[in-house]
Amino acid sequence: MIDLKRNSKKDLVPATGVRSRKSSIYRPGQTDDFKISRGRFSNFLTCKRCFYLDRVMGLDAPSTPGWTLNETTDLLLKKEFDECRTTQTPHRLFLMNSLDHLVPFQHPDMDKWRDSLRHGLIKRFKGTNIILTGGVDDIWQDTNTKELVVVDYKSQANRKPLDPTSYLSDVYHEGYKIQMDFYSFLLQEMGFSVSKTAYFLVCNADRDAEGFFGEMKFSETLIPYDWNADWIPSKVEEMIEVMNNSSIPEGHESCKNCAYAKQRSLFNA
Repeated sequence: MIDLKRNSKKDLVPATGVRSRKSSIYRPGQTDDFKISRGRFSNFLTCKRCFYLDRVMGLDAPSTPGWTLNETTDLLLKKEFDECRTTQTPHRLFLMNSLDHLVPFQHPDMDKWRDSLRHGLIKRFKGTNIILTGGVDDIWQDTNTKELVVVDYKSQANRKPLDPTSYLSDVYHEGYKIQMDFYSFLLQEMGFSVSKTAYFLVCNADRDAEGFFGEMKFSETLIPYDWNADWIPSKVEEMIEVMNNSSIPEGHESCKNCAYAKQRSLFNA
């Protein structure tokens, strides 16, 4: 989509293509702390060139509007689980899925951990100046083992049968699994004992309903996922090495952003 830049008052302003907030731009070799969110880390995994141009060169890529329906689903789910968090009782979905040993985790920093814009889960990577962050949707707790269970809410509208094998093998859901691995890694690094099984709570809208009639019906499915964070440290180290290099790395051959930028540059010659 074509995006026009607006200020906080929603007035149109000139677009420079460069971010003005210096704290969001990394200088190769800097020693000051620098935050890298789960989303930026995923960008690095997708295309090193785009990541570098964003975090190091400070280019301001066009953004897309938020998915307000998905955000609303998340908000309403959090309200439900927060009620059970207060009473420390199993949520209705736990009872329906023979998971009555789980309860929403109660912690004074829960709201901070779920706030991806201002806080999130946060941990310094080893002895470096890189601070890893990530806003988790929810955390549950196994009352038997006291282990924490990472949860991510997903909303969709799909007619395909929803089962763990097909859901987790979908190439477009690889990023979902990276999310789970990353959040679980952060919690472990923060000193918590984390269950090896995380859950996607998938809310699937019914596209075959007879009509809208002022409401949308969703089914709810828990998809278990056995996360693995063994690969994360080496990738974070690789990311830091790229950030501290003065040379712009090569892009991914399948990166559409890189391909578009290359083709557009031909018309500026």
